[in-house]
Amino acid sequence: MSRSGRGRLRIYLGAAPGVGKTYKMLGEGQRRAARDTDVVVGFVETHGRPHTDAMLDGLEVVPRRIVDHRGASFTEFDLDAVLARRPDVALVDELAHTNIPGSRNKLRWQDIDELLNAGIDVISTVNIQHLESINDVVEKITGVPQRETVPDRVVRAADQIELVDMTPEALRRRMAHGNVYAADKVDAALGNYFRVGNLSALRELALLWLADRVDAGLQQYREQHDIETTWEARERVVVAVTGGPEGETLIRRAARIAARSSGGDLLAVHVTRSDGLTGASPARLAQQRELVESLGGSYHQVVGDDIPEALLSFARAENATQLVLGGSRRSRLLTSLSGPGIGASTIRDSGDIDVHIVTHAEIGRGRLPRRQGSLSRRRKIYGFVLACALPLLLALLLGIGADTLNLTSDVLVFLFAVVVVALVGGLWPAMLTAIGGSLVLNYFFTPPTRSFTVGEPNNVLALAIFVLVAAMVSSVVDRAARRTRQAARSTAESETLATLAGSVLRGETALPALLERVREAFGMTSACLMERVDDDEMTEIWRPIASAGTPTCRRPEDGDAEIPGREDLVLVLQGRSLAADERRLVGAFAAHAAALVDRARLSEAAAEAKPLAEADKVRTALLRAVGHDLRTPLASAKASVTSLRSSDVDWSPAERDELLETADESLDRLNRLVDNLLDLSRLQAGVLPVFHRPTALDEIVPGVLAELGDGGQVRVDIPQSLPLIDADPALLERVMANLLANAVRYSPPGRPPLLSASSLGEVVEIRVVDRGPGIPPADRGRVFAPFQRLGDTDNSTGVGLGLALARGLTETMHGTVQPEDTPGGGLTMVVSIPTAKAEGAPVPGSRERSEDSL
Repeated sequence: MSRSGRGRLRIYLGAAPGVGKTYKMLGEGQRRAARDTDVVVGFVETHGRPHTDAMLDGLEVVPRRIVDHRGASFTEFDLDAVLARRPDVALVDELAHTNIPGSRNKLRWQDIDELLNAGIDVISTVNIQHLESINDVVEKITGVPQRETVPDRVVRAADQIELVDMTPEALRRRMAHGNVYAADKVDAALGNYFRVGNLSALRELALLWLADRVDAGLQQYREQHDIETTWEARERVVVAVTGGPEGETLIRRAARIAARSSGGDLLAVHVTRSDGLTGASPARLAQQRELVESLGGSYHQVVGDDIPEALLSFARAENATQLVLGGSRRSRLLTSLSGPGIGASTIRDSGDIDVHIVTHAEIGRGRLPRRQGSLSRRRKIYGFVLACALPLLLALLLGIGADTLNLTSDVLVFLFAVVVVALVGGLWPAMLTAIGGSLVLNYFFTPPTRSFTVGEPNNVLALAIFVLVAAMVSSVVDRAARRTRQAARSTAESETLATLAGSVLRGETALPALLERVREAFGMTSACLMERVDDDEMTEIWRPIASAGTPTCRRPEDGDAEIPGREDLVLVLQGRSLAADERRLVGAFAAHAAALVDRARLSEAAAEAKPLAEADKVRTALLRAVGHDLRTPLASAKASVTSLRSSDVDWSPAERDELLETADESLDRLNRLVDNLLDLSRLQAGVLPVFHRPTALDEIVPGVLAELGDGGQVRVDIPQSLPLIDADPALLERVMANLLANAVRYSPPGRPPLLSASSLGEVVEIRVVDRGPGIPPADRGRVFAPFQRLGDTDNSTGVGLGLALARGLTETMHGTVQPEDTPGGGLTMVVSIPTAKAEGAPVPGSRERSEDSL
């Protein structure tokens, strides 16, 4: 059956061993099998629990694979058998399990990933203590280290996660009844790992971790369906930080509010103006960010000129239930002059979000740190209102005191009004005030009054100077505002670029994190990096590489701003149009994103090239090593044959026999070399055929000694009582011949190597003992590498393949080869081969491993 697409993963999550994860998994397998779904049991560990064993009835079980390690045999999940069987659903227990060395994958979740890539649905189990992010917490609670872990991302990526929950009291009763561990282990387990406090803590960890995963799914659903109203499914507390001294007080207060609800989230948000700077201390903001993260919260930065609106928009986007603000730092006078503050405006528009106003030591001691930059639209409106109203109001007030004031005083009062309007609204409101004020002065206070006619030349001069001074003051105020705005912009760009440079120096390579930083810093709804791809018809196609926020753009035209990173990469932003100076800053981020893409691809290319380099290294070593070894036997054989064919010399029968023997030995040697090379290549390719059958060791020894051609130099001690072994006779003969040839080569004269064997449990150990120089312990790992002689430059007897081939052939027969010191000096090679099993009996030497070494 062919299947396309990735399979679906379902995980049963438990707080502790014994809650019933495997039972639930098998129950789901039975339910699917009853609906005629093709279900197989890839690997299930029942631990002898009768109720769990009963759930296997009627389900097809894939036989386990036998793995030998350090002289013992173990059973493992047979990944290749399940891939070849290709069921619809595979049940694979113990997601966090570590495979026996020698397996294709180091961890079982990697095996499961291969099944998913093959389109096979997988159902698995895992305990909360095996999650990587919680592993250290569990060790602090229980005092038991967990060495088998699984990355959180693997579990979070599951299509379905189901919590198998049980109260601590119920689990302890189940243990007491013998339904979890054997009777002799129950008392120790109940008094140590399975104490009520431990189980309660593990249960809470499991519930909270799963709640985080559910919450992420809820957020995704809300974004997909454009839901902006608050759903109070979980307490989420947002605290507004300004970079002021009260920030730490607010953060700790918000953390306590979030802690009152189990699983509550803490989010800190800092609002910057659209020009990118708030005037807050970057160092203090960094300290407050560290404090938030140390309390388990997250820090965010958003852009908005209307701070209450920006805060509430962020809170609604995050589905926040509570918003924490600090009490206003402005004095009562400033509050009365400028109207309601941020807190009052936020409370008015908060809707179903609870707003907390927290008191602190800085209340009423000044004003909030604010950016001194360009004038806002609101201030300009206030300026024009004052420009229209203030001259008339001053005319009314000055008219009351007309008898005591002269024209000079009137001009100074109106000049003061121009300065006030300039400070509030900038240049154009001040110019309007100056023109309006000059007309009012001329009409009401310059003789003749009630007329625009000026009777005295000095009054004309006074009015002209008044207009000129008013225009100059207005211009200076407006220029100062522009310069301040430019300084703020430059400072903001410097800080942003410094942050970007810091991420480069720290080696950060997470492209989505960079795009999220761009999105937050510039107040965008989404940021997407897109790459241009030309198809066969030379049509321009764009594909997203990474994105942050929603919705994700499919084409550059879908965004509000396009910033090229290079010719074929573009950063697309959605949310608003960018100003010209903003585009320049975003361009730096786009260039950095392009560099991250290039770096990632170079790393991938290097990883792909590494196996090729290793293969090339092997080929180079092979060519260097076999050059002499191929030429020597060929030259000897050719010289012998050429001499025999020569008509110039009349060879005697003895000489002809000697030449024929030389040619025969050389060709045999060449044949062995070629066989070794071919076998090694087949081993590395995984295509070497192995034919297991019950074999008597004493039947193999004569062939080994005959192949050596010098059997008299090997002592043999093989008991007749040895059991049959499960091996391929031809491959085992090659293994023993290679090991003995190596031992003969290094044995001193008069002290031939010893070939002995003994039975140890359900394993037969074959020992090749020599009295040579031995191998230092530090080099015993390298001695099995191909073409390795550990500095021995004499390649007249081989190319260094003997030991490498011996180990490889032994491992294909589920055996091991280990070097040991020979007592009194020398080297002993120990070959361990499992004994032959009876028909239908389990493989000897296999040992089941328990999931819970608690």
